[in-house]
Amino acid sequence: VNREALNIAVEIALLLGTSVVGELHITRKQYLDGSIPTGFQRTAIVGIEGEIPLQHKKVRIIQLSIEEDSCREVSDVGHLRVYTTDRLGMPLIESVTYPDMLTPQEAAEAGDYLRHLVRSTGKVRTGIGAGRQDVNVSVTGGTRVEIKGVAHIRWIPQLTHNEAFRQVSLLQIKSLLEKRGLSADAWTISHQDIYIEKLSDPTEDPVEAAKKKRRLTVINLPGFAGVLSHFTQPGQVFANELSDRLKVIACLERPNLQHSEQEDDGLSAADRAVLRKEVDGNDGDAQLLIWGPSQDIDTALEVIEERCKMAFDGVPNETRKALPDGTTIFERVLPGPDRMYPDTDSAPISIKEELIEACRKNLPVPIGDYLSLLRRWNVPEDTHYYLIRHNLAARIGEIADSNGLSPAFVGTMFGHTVKGVLRRHGWSEGFSFDRVVELCHFAVAQRLERQVLRELVPLVCRKPQESFESLLVSLHPQVLSDDQLAGKVRELAEEFGRIGKSEDPGALERWTVGQLKRQALGSKPMPELQSLVKQEVSRG
Repeated sequence: VNREALNIAVEIALLLGTSVVGELHITRKQYLDGSIPTGFQRTAIVGIEGEIPLQHKKVRIIQLSIEEDSCREVSDVGHLRVYTTDRLGMPLIESVTYPDMLTPQEAAEAGDYLRHLVRSTGKVRTGIGAGRQDVNVSVTGGTRVEIKGVAHIRWIPQLTHNEAFRQVSLLQIKSLLEKRGLSADAWTISHQDIYIEKLSDPTEDPVEAAKKKRRLTVINLPGFAGVLSHFTQPGQVFANELSDRLKVIACLERPNLQHSEQEDDGLSAADRAVLRKEVDGNDGDAQLLIWGPSQDIDTALEVIEERCKMAFDGVPNETRKALPDGTTIFERVLPGPDRMYPDTDSAPISIKEELIEACRKNLPVPIGDYLSLLRRWNVPEDTHYYLIRHNLAARIGEIADSNGLSPAFVGTMFGHTVKGVLRRHGWSEGFSFDRVVELCHFAVAQRLERQVLRELVPLVCRKPQESFESLLVSLHPQVLSDDQLAGKVRELAEEFGRIGKSEDPGALERWTVGQLKRQALGSKPMPELQSLVKQEVSRG
C-alpha cells in the first residue's frame, strides 16, 4: 500500500469523523468482468462510524476504505471487451453512507458535501472521472439497486427519481401478475426456432440475421400480455429489462429482440399471428422474437425465463449503469458479501496513534464551518457552492483581513465576477485564483476604489500575464479633475435634452451617471460622482 495514499485516507477518515482502525487488513474483492487482470480488487477499511452534516440533517457514515482502481472500459461488443489501463492500480478512497437520505435532493447534497470535503484537503484528483458516485436506491416494497459510477453530482436527483419510479412500476407488474393468478414456481416459457420465410413482412433486423445464418427464435410468455409494454422509466418499458440482460449476459448486441406489443416493429398482423401460432400462444400471452448466434440463443432463453420469474418478486437486486438522460440500464447482478476474502499476500499494517495525531493537526477547516462563516460574512448564498468547490472560502478571510476589504465584497468578486468571466471566456493560459489575490493586494497598495477593482478583475482573468499597471492604464488612461467631470455633465445634459423623452426628474441624473461611470473610473468614487452629477444638474 502506498503510504502517502494511506496518510491521505486517514486524514479524510478524520474529516468524516470516523474512528480510525488500529490495524489495516487488506482484503480481496472479486472482479470477474475483466477490469482488473488479477480478478480481484485490493481494499481495506480505514475508518468506521462517522457522519457528515447536511442542511437539515446528519448523514451517518458506515466506513471509509482505501482501494486500488480498476481498468476503464472503452468498448463492449459481443464477447469482446476492451479496457485501457491508464488508471489501473491508482489509489482511491470509498466512503459508504447509511441509507439516511430520503429524497433525491438529499442524495445530491450528500454527494456534494463529500466531494467538497475531500477537495478541501488539496490532495485528491479533480475533474471528469476523478470522483464517481455509486447511488443506491430503494422504495417501500422494493430492494436495493445500485446505480454504478455516476460521473456528475447534478445527475443524482433525476437518476434516483427515475429509479424510484422504475421500482414502483416493477411492483405494479408484480401486483398485476398476482391478480392473474400466476406464480413463479409453475410458470415457464416455451420457444420455437423459426425460418425467416415464414414472415410475410419481416423487419430489417431478422432479415439481416437470416442473411448471416443466425438463429431466430420466438418465445411465448404465458400471462404476460401488457407486461412487455408496461412503462418503467422515460423511454423504456419492461421489454428493455430483458433486452439489457440479453446484451450483458448473452452477449446479443442491441437491437436483439422484438415483442408482440411493439407498435413500430414492422411486423404485420399476419406475422404476429404466425409467431403466436408457432408457440401455441393465447390471448393473454406475450411473444418475443430474438436472434443471434446459436450458442448465445441458448443462454438468452435462460436469461429471459430467469428475468421474467424475477418479475413475480418485484424488484431484483442488481447494479445498473447511469446514462446522461437520467435513465439506467442493467450492468450486472448485485454481488453479495461472499465476494470479499482476506488477501493472504499482504500483511496487516499498523496505524499508529502518532500518525493519526499528526494527520489531525493538519486537517483543513471542516466544510460546515466554512459554510457558517460565509453566512456570517453575508456572502451571497448563490456563491457558496462555487467558493467551496474551488477552496476559496479560506482565501476570502485571508484577503479581507490583509487588505481591509469586506468578506462579502471578496466573496461576490470570486463567486460572481470571476466565475462569470471564466464561464464565458474559459481559463486563459497562466490564470489562477492566486492572480486575483495578487490583484487585491495591488489595488489596496494603489488605493484604488472598489469599482476600479471590479473592472480590473475581468481583465486579469482574460489577460493574466499582463501587468496590473498596464491593465489599469487600458482601463482609464487619464484621471479626470472635478472641473473636467463637471464639463462632461453639462455636455451630457444637453445631449439628454435632445434625445430624452422621460418626464421623470431623476432620469437625467441616472442616465448621466451611467454615461460617466466608465470615464470616471479611477477618478472619483461612485457616491462622489453621483453627488457631483446631482449638483451640476440642479444648477441647470
